[in-house]
Amino acid sequence: MIAKKAMGLPLKGLRFAIKSGDSILQNATTQVTRFKTWFDDTKAKSALDEQPTAKRNYATIAAQSDVSINDETIDLRELEFTKAPINWIPATILIATPIAAAIITPWYLFTHQVSAPVWGVFGAFMVWTGISITAGYHRLLSHRAYKAHPVVRNFLLLGSTLAVQGSAFDWVSGHRTHHRHVDDRMDDPYSAKRGFFFSHIGWMLRNYPSGKFDYKNIPDLTKDKVLQIQHKYYGLWVLAANIGLVAAVGWLLGDVWGTLVLAGLLRLVLTHHFTFFINSLCHMFGSRPYTDTNTARDNFILALFTWGEGYHNYHHFFQYDYRNGVKLWQYDPTKWLIAGLSKLGLATELRTVDDTTIKHAEVQMQFKQAQQQIDTVSASGIDIPHIMQSFQDRIKFEYYAFTQTVEEWQALKAKAIEMKKNEFADRLHEVDEQLKLEYAKIEEKIHEHNDNLKIAFRSIGYNKKAA
Repeated sequence: MIAKKAMGLPLKGLRFAIKSGDSILQNATTQVTRFKTWFDDTKAKSALDEQPTAKRNYATIAAQSDVSINDETIDLRELEFTKAPINWIPATILIATPIAAAIITPWYLFTHQVSAPVWGVFGAFMVWTGISITAGYHRLLSHRAYKAHPVVRNFLLLGSTLAVQGSAFDWVSGHRTHHRHVDDRMDDPYSAKRGFFFSHIGWMLRNYPSGKFDYKNIPDLTKDKVLQIQHKYYGLWVLAANIGLVAAVGWLLGDVWGTLVLAGLLRLVLTHHFTFFINSLCHMFGSRPYTDTNTARDNFILALFTWGEGYHNYHHFFQYDYRNGVKLWQYDPTKWLIAGLSKLGLATELRTVDDTTIKHAEVQMQFKQAQQQIDTVSASGIDIPHIMQSFQDRIKFEYYAFTQTVEEWQALKAKAIEMKKNEFADRLHEVDEQLKLEYAKIEEKIHEHNDNLKIAFRSIGYNKKAA
């Protein structure tokens, strides 16, 4: 009886979601019909009123995305989002599986004894699935941050298929679009500007315009035969991995249903939402030590749940680095895995950003934050206290010195290119050693600026934690 109710509740939830979706769609259709009628009437009227000698700026008209109806402004592109049809397969999976997991998992644990090996398989599948998304779909395929041996590549591809987050073509195309149009309400597939629900899960429930991919941004992947097969037969791959493979492991352990509930259903739901946290929470909560030109944040807590992906501000500024947690103390098991594979010869061409460039971005951001504090105090209309005036003078002086250091650094980069062009092959090692020493001096200067900034912040009672 309990099992029957447990299986019925997810279906009720799904029917409720479908009914709600139909209601929304009917309202949207009514509004679209009213708009079309108004548009046709207006077009006919303008055709009658138009004079032969009059010139109309059609380019300007075409560029306008807002139309006024009865003193109400309608954004045509926003209207497309409003009337977007339900994306039935993802919507069914994303609504039904959490409801099923929330009901079936507790019931099964209360009524059945789960063995340690089954819990071990649950843990192993959690690691495999989660890290396959981060090391596979994300850092390997989306950003080409390193190259992997075919054995590693296919192992991660299978784990990513277990995650049920779309084929490699869909996932990578959408992610590259996200980086290109980050925070754009119209073009970012999971823009945080549309709120938590949309960026977390809502963007997959309907066929929004920003979620339609033509794969022109993944030419490096569309030629891959294995990825072609995965994309073409993705549904079969998902069923084979999440039911066939999981059930087979459960059969070997002597507990098929327990393995399906824990390593199958529960693991799937947790992996989904841990990954989705990067699109939502990591664009809302945390620090921005490298850039404030987008909403991406560094968040240590989220890094724990997402295999190191929580250092999202760094990633959006240096997206081709195979590391997200770039500091030695930052928790990034995906980075450690890739580095370990490179030691075994299973990963090559690991791409990194040099320490000087990273520190430059940090210090630049700290100057920006200092200036924002000064502007805030100045805009308050009160006399600047002596200590704040000293802080302002110190920041100005330090920023001038920092600018000089950056100019030296840029000149050194140009010099490095020129030297490597002109020196013979047998002297390249000598050139590299000379450049290494000069770069070390530049890096030391930038670190000094960083230390001076920390002292300046402490002088006004602000405990600035510079990395």
